[in-house]
Amino acid sequence: MNKLFRSRYNSKLTGLSGGLAEWTGISATLIRLIWIISAFCSFGTTILVYFIASLVIPKEPPAHSYDYDHGHGHGPRHRYY
Repeated sequence: MNKLFRSRYNSKLTGLSGGLAEWTGISATLIRLIWIISAFCSFGTTILVYFIASLVIPKEPPAHSYDYDHGHGHGPRHRYY
């Protein structure tokens, strides 16, 4: 079972929708639309829930450089000598 994190890479505001999308396998765009529609229907209560969830759910741990670039030296930590 995957652990729920806020996404570092699929993030627009806090990464919560991207994290939920990765956790459930649903499109992040669909989850964002659900948040927006729900915010209008709940008169803003969903916005409060969104930000509380963003505080409670931890940020995704950073990937190691060897995971990011698969050992080829093309990732963000590659140094040119």
